[in-house]
Amino acid sequence: MIGVQDLRKGTTYIEDDELWRVLEYAHIKGGRGNATIRVRVRNLRSSATTEKTYPSGTRVNDIRLDHATVQYLYHDGDLYHFMNTETYEQPALTAKMLGDAINYLIDGTTLEMESWDGEPITIEMPTTVDLEVIQTDPGFAGDTATNATKPAIVTTGYQVQVPLFVAAGDKIRIDTRTGQYVTRV
Repeated sequence: MIGVQDLRKGTTYIEDDELWRVLEYAHIKGGRGNATIRVRVRNLRSSATTEKTYPSGTRVNDIRLDHATVQYLYHDGDLYHFMNTETYEQPALTAKMLGDAINYLIDGTTLEMESWDGEPITIEMPTTVDLEVIQTDPGFAGDTATNATKPAIVTTGYQVQVPLFVAAGDKIRIDTRTGQYVTRV
């Protein structure tokens, strides 16, 4: 058990049989009375985001998630299948649980999977991924005064804005936190 004043971004805790991860934390002290702690949290099972407010001094049950190295195998409808590289078990996660990570998954990618009591919760994506551009319009430098971009579709089907010099067949690096183009590889 930890006090809510000790919650920080990334902390995971359990409340009302639901797993919550802190996305944002704010300590609010009014003119009189006790301070309040306002957190924006994500439900790790349903991926719903909400705000919670706690009076200072309240305690919550913090937890540690289990981590395992997994390899992405394939997806079948709404389920994405992985293989634990140590035990060879094949847990599956739904697209809703993975969120934006589905835009960057290619076969054979090695990732870290978080689980709680044997229940797979989510995966941790690397900061950047390298993907091949399969379709983009040719870039024409014309009367542009600033950095011009164009849409490009990568092997996973994700569409990203890239500079005009990127062509089909190029490998590009994408930041998985923002979904934006970083550089050509």
